[in-house]
Amino acid sequence: MSIAIADLRRFYPFDGMREEHLAFLADEVARPATHEKGEVLFSAGEEDEDTIYVVDGSIRCDYPDGRAKSHDANALQGRYPLGDTRPRRFTAVVESKRARVLRFDRRLLEKILVWDQLSRSENFKHYDPSPDANRWVFQLLRCRAMHKLPSANLERMFQRFEEIRVPAGETVIREGDAPDYFYVIREGSVAVSRMIGGRDTVLATLRVGDSFGEDAFLANTVRNASVSTLEPCRLMRLSKAAFDEVLKPPAVAWLTPAKASIMARQGAQIVDVRMPDEFAQGAIKGAINAPLFVLREKALATLDKKRKVVVYCNTGERSGAAAFILSKIGFDAYALQGGLSGLLKVIAAEQGARGEGS
Repeated sequence: MSIAIADLRRFYPFDGMREEHLAFLADEVARPATHEKGEVLFSAGEEDEDTIYVVDGSIRCDYPDGRAKSHDANALQGRYPLGDTRPRRFTAVVESKRARVLRFDRRLLEKILVWDQLSRSENFKHYDPSPDANRWVFQLLRCRAMHKLPSANLERMFQRFEEIRVPAGETVIREGDAPDYFYVIREGSVAVSRMIGGRDTVLATLRVGDSFGEDAFLANTVRNASVSTLEPCRLMRLSKAAFDEVLKPPAVAWLTPAKASIMARQGAQIVDVRMPDEFAQGAIKGAINAPLFVLREKALATLDKKRKVVVYCNTGERSGAAAFILSKIGFDAYALQGGLSGLLKVIAAEQGARGEGS
C-alpha cells in the first residue's frame, strides 16, 4: 500500500469516503514522493494534471505579483490540496528541510469521488457492498477515455447502465451485425475474435472493467469483430442512444489540422487508420498505417505510450473510433478533425490565400 488509509483520512474530502474507495486510492492511485528544500513542485501558469496533498513539511507559495504565503502540513490548510487550480496561480517551493507529498491524477480522483457519492444515493442500484464486487468500476474509471467524461455525464452513464447475465459460450456481439449496445464487463471474461483467412481467430481476451462495442458506434459501421463469453458473465450495457448522448460527445479529443501539425513537430506519433490500399494512394509523411481492425494489436506492438498519438482517416469518423480505442489501452490519443480531406482543404485554402496576396 502506498499510504495508510488512516493517513488519507487526514485530508479533505477523503475523510468521508467509503473504506474500499480509500483502499483503491491508497493502493493504486496515490503517488507518494519526498522533496528536498528548494525543490519546485510546480510553477505559476502550469497546466499539470496532479492534485497534491502535503503529508509532512512546509511549502512556500510564490505568486507572480510578489506575494508569498506558506502551506504547512500541520496547519488547517494542510487538510486541503495545494493550490488545486488550473492554470497554477503560484510557484510551489519546498521551504522545510524536506517535504513528503501525495500526488493523484486529478481527473481520475474526481471520477472516484463522483462514484463514491453516487454509491451512497438511496435509489442507486449498481453499488455492491460485497468484497471486491466494485472492481469493474475502478478499472473502468482508470481508462483514459473516461478521464474526458464530465462528472454529469458520468452520473448519467451509471444511471443508464442495464445489467444482463450471459452464460458461458454465448456470442454477445457478432462480426458484421449492426451495432446495438456498448458493454462493460462486471464479472467474467470474453474473447474477441475476427474471421481471418476463413478462420475465426481470437485476437484478445477482455476481463473485469474492460469495455467493448464502441468501435462501430464511433465509426458508424457494422461490428468489426465477434465477442463471446468464456465463462458466465455479468455485463453492463448502454444502448446506442444512451452511448451517443452520454459518452460519444466527450469521448474523443479532436485536433484542428494546425494543432495537429504543432503536436507532430513536438514529437507526436501519427497513425493512419485507413485500409492499406487507401494509405498507398497518399498519406501524411511519416505516418504509421494501422487500420482500425488491427489497431489494438499494432499500437501495442509499435507505438510508444510515453508519446502523444494523432490519428486520422479520410473524414474523421474512423479516427474518432481509433482515438477512443487508443485512450482505452493507455495512450494519450487525439483525432484529426475533418480527417485527411479536411487537412487538404486547409492546405488548399492557405495556398490560395498566398496566391491572392502575391
